[in-house]
Amino acid sequence: MTERDAAGYADLRTYAAIGDGRTVALIARDGRIDWLPLPHMSSAPVFGALVDAENGGSIALSPEEPFTVERAYVDNTNVLATTFHTASGSVRVTDAMNTGVAGRLPWAELARRIDGLTGSVRLVGRVRPGTCLNTVSPWVRDTVSGAVLRADGVTMAVRASNEESVEVSDVDISLTFRTAPGSRHILGLVATEDEPLYLPDPEDVDRGVDRTVRNWQQWSANFAWEGDWQDAVLRSVLVLKLLIYAPTGAVAAAATTSLPENVAGGKNWDYRFAWVRDAAYSLTALFRFGLREETHGAISWLLATIREYGPEPHVFYQLNGCPAPEELHERDVPGWRGIGPVVDGNAASGQLQLGVFGDLFSIVQLYVDNGNVLDAETGRMLAGIADLACDRWRSKDAGMWELHEPRHYTTSKLGCWQALRHAVHLCEIGQIPGDPSRWRSEAGRIREWVQTHAWSEQKQAYVWYPGTDELDASILLHAISGFDRGPRMSSTLDALRDELGAGDHLYRYSGMDAEEGVFLACSFWMASALQLVGRGDEARGLLDRLMVAANDVGMLAEMLEPATGDFLGNLPQALSHLALINAVITVTTGSGSQD
Repeated sequence: MTERDAAGYADLRTYAAIGDGRTVALIARDGRIDWLPLPHMSSAPVFGALVDAENGGSIALSPEEPFTVERAYVDNTNVLATTFHTASGSVRVTDAMNTGVAGRLPWAELARRIDGLTGSVRLVGRVRPGTCLNTVSPWVRDTVSGAVLRADGVTMAVRASNEESVEVSDVDISLTFRTAPGSRHILGLVATEDEPLYLPDPEDVDRGVDRTVRNWQQWSANFAWEGDWQDAVLRSVLVLKLLIYAPTGAVAAAATTSLPENVAGGKNWDYRFAWVRDAAYSLTALFRFGLREETHGAISWLLATIREYGPEPHVFYQLNGCPAPEELHERDVPGWRGIGPVVDGNAASGQLQLGVFGDLFSIVQLYVDNGNVLDAETGRMLAGIADLACDRWRSKDAGMWELHEPRHYTTSKLGCWQALRHAVHLCEIGQIPGDPSRWRSEAGRIREWVQTHAWSEQKQAYVWYPGTDELDASILLHAISGFDRGPRMSSTLDALRDELGAGDHLYRYSGMDAEEGVFLACSFWMASALQLVGRGDEARGLLDRLMVAANDVGMLAEMLEPATGDFLGNLPQALSHLALINAVITVTTGSGSQD
């Protein structure tokens, strides 16, 4: 099986994800782990061949001879089972980021269990730390307890059982395994940062795989969804769980940085941050599925973070809750298939994006309407933010798409409209203090402004911003928000499909067909919007067709190349999976999250 190019890069569609609530590993179909930041998602990738095939580092494990592959997640888990078939036999590799008896382990523990199925297969493994985006030089040190791998402050050790041979160099450790029917072997890796390293017995690492399967299945048992597209919804919820940073409850936008949105390069961003927008959509989904801890954790983290670093909410935050630094560092590595740049950080953190007001208040209203209450300090903070929205909506901003040219973007105004509408509701039910009359009045002014200045009779559509005839697919979110579900919105959907469509998919806004792939979240938003304007048959048919966008194990990236279906952008992408989940909810129930 060959799915890598001559330089060693695998197709992005070949990756599956595993994780432990702190970090995420990406495993290609040929069994090589090409992405694993340690100890956290936002840490430098100790194993980062995904963006630097030569020096990035990887954890390889595959048969020595040619093979074919079948793989699937163990039922209701984020544990991956890959079966390799060769001329001499077959073997199953089960990959897990192990969890403990009572949650996360105090160290990172990767387990690769090898089970012989038929015949005899020789597998070759290699643990080769990388340069953490060319910022460190890894080495192997011999200790009284065996070889230890180091990369800056990260200390690692290989834990193996029943290996045929081990070879230790000054930069990596190579192993071979020989299977037989019923044989069991382990290739594990444990890691810590700036602290001592615990060395579990390989048998404990093996037992950890079974415990991790049980932990995931116990968690999935609390998930309730029966209906069409059930498998896709469950997989998307499990992917979302991987992207929830357990120490704080923050939702990472994606597990990676710098995967290109265009094969020509230039649009490579770091998505290992928590967007307020993604938190809003996550809670919409998680509340519907009866998941309690994640919803409370996410909203508590977000409100505490805004309160500490406010008064105005930021667009996104670091996963630990601190504001994201505005500086962006370009690293001296080639990027996936040489398509750079590779960046650390995201310069959009300092932008004004008015849509964040609507996202924040949507989360809070959803939380309260599900039978919860706000504390007094949060209520006062939200009243102040509502007052800010009354003033800020008249300003130009960077829009949802984090653009460099400030304008009066239509959906930015509607973010403020959405915030004020929810603020009025929260005030009237006694959850935030104040007199809602100003919020109600300003919401009315925003509605009138959009209806007057952002509607094009010629296009029969809401336009991107006043004075243009260009379109923006984010208007779909305001069929979902309830701003308009009538004839104007319905005709806007037709205009979007005519001008931004590529088959069943959509580009984000006018002109993007020349710069990037289709944006998967927009495609699923279209299905939701069609349902909400009364075109349910179209919505259901579209949603059926969109399900093929996922790869063989149900993963979605940020974008697709429409002609080939190849993945583009960072992955797994929370927004794509969230849009899928919420589209299924909307199409199945016939209603939106704001109903």
